[in-house]
Amino acid sequence: MPDLQASIAHYYHQRTKYDPNTIATKNKALDWTKQPIPFKDYKIGNILDLKPYLSKSLNTPSDLTSQTWRRLSRLFACSYGLTAKLATMGGTPVYLRAAPSAGGLYPAEVYLISRGTALLPAGLYSYQPLSHSLIHFWENEVWSELQTACFDHPALKSTDLALITTAIFYRSAWRYEDRAYRRIFLDTGHLLGNIELASSMNDYRPYLIGGFQDTVINDLLYLDPTQEGVITVIPLVDLQQIPDSLPQSFTALPSKIQTQYPEIPDGELLYYLHQATLITDSDLPSSPLGEDHTSLEDKYNFPFCLKVSTQTTPINWGENLSAIETTILKRRSTRAYTGAELTLDELKALLNFTYQPQDYIEQGLDRHPDYFDLSLLETFIAVSGVSGLEEGCYYYAPKAQELRQIRFKNFREELHFLCLGQELGRDAGAIIFHTADLNKAVAKYGDRVYRYLHMDAGHLGQRLNLAAIYLNLGVSGIGGFFDDQVNEVLGIPTDEAVIYITTLGRPRLA
Repeated sequence: MPDLQASIAHYYHQRTKYDPNTIATKNKALDWTKQPIPFKDYKIGNILDLKPYLSKSLNTPSDLTSQTWRRLSRLFACSYGLTAKLATMGGTPVYLRAAPSAGGLYPAEVYLISRGTALLPAGLYSYQPLSHSLIHFWENEVWSELQTACFDHPALKSTDLALITTAIFYRSAWRYEDRAYRRIFLDTGHLLGNIELASSMNDYRPYLIGGFQDTVINDLLYLDPTQEGVITVIPLVDLQQIPDSLPQSFTALPSKIQTQYPEIPDGELLYYLHQATLITDSDLPSSPLGEDHTSLEDKYNFPFCLKVSTQTTPINWGENLSAIETTILKRRSTRAYTGAELTLDELKALLNFTYQPQDYIEQGLDRHPDYFDLSLLETFIAVSGVSGLEEGCYYYAPKAQELRQIRFKNFREELHFLCLGQELGRDAGAIIFHTADLNKAVAKYGDRVYRYLHMDAGHLGQRLNLAAIYLNLGVSGIGGFFDDQVNEVLGIPTDEAVIYITTLGRPRLA
């Protein structure tokens, strides 16, 4: 039997770790005859084509209907739309999307629910990236059910539209097996980062909800819960109708902590964890399970360490945030780095955009974009090549806006090993590690926190992605690594579980 003192989230994390002594036995050959299709097709429904509204010629203030369609079209395109079509040897093209995905598997689906507007009659809509369209597949009013399932979240009272993101589990599990649960939520976090920024560009304010009655919303969308599950609900408040954003409300709610579970066969652990983290009306606590000990200071302040300020001038994203849209649409994950150094100013700019949103208010971005709980995530940076900064491992203190050195060493060879032999780890100038204390996190939000941690890390990772691309740097996220060895090699405290890795460097041109 599993260790019954550990919650199912702890057990899952421990069991899906990569270890150099066992990884060879865990990696199985892919069955290409069972490769998943990354698009969900609805055969019945009214199709609303969004492509015509991408044209800039529609920028006519008097045409309010066209303007509203254009805003929605751009929001979907910059969140999850197609950005490239690549030919393959097999003849079936590969499509890239605005949000990065591990292995190009794109497990997320995006839906729109309308309370009923002049443009969007009440009901359920599926976003179709392949045709950049909405399919109105259910025409009845479902808003009241959505509100009930979201425990009457106040944002749903002040808007008529809400996005829903789901995950089709097999798309990622086909390649990454049980560890795919981590990647599904990292990928969803990338998508949330795009939704946040695309909404700002189009005068919407997204309100992130991760605490809801899963089964009710799965049923509302007519999902097969063994194949696909709702991950987030995101009410969209139209800032052109409600100029001031609403007061902040809950994003994360806790689930139960499950410590009694059977032996779970390989291939079933992902789905078991997902089921264990569901919320129902009957088992929802009235408040987080543990006390909130969120500090006004950064977690680690190592004695006698080198401290480097990261305060800097914010990135200028141009008039009407035009550079963000351009960057989202041209973003690609970097495949190789040259090994050349980054500059300290570049690293400061990356950290500033990712962690200091208050510096971008004047440019039209949200001062307090929604995350689930950033107080649970920590950031460490392994520096191999940053001019003006000593080599070694640093803790990034976002509140103090400074780097605090914890180890003095060039880690290139060790990073090559830790990243499963990927040259990205060896040749990067800096590598950012997002970590979390799982004991503290589970005590606060139950096992459902495993979702929240990975989505928040992916959200931060997407901001790093976009800032790096804008600065003409290379960037690539890594979800596969030797978990325990990261802490040992870099000197990261052992109670910090590694959630995500983002590599940064000079891109090697093909």
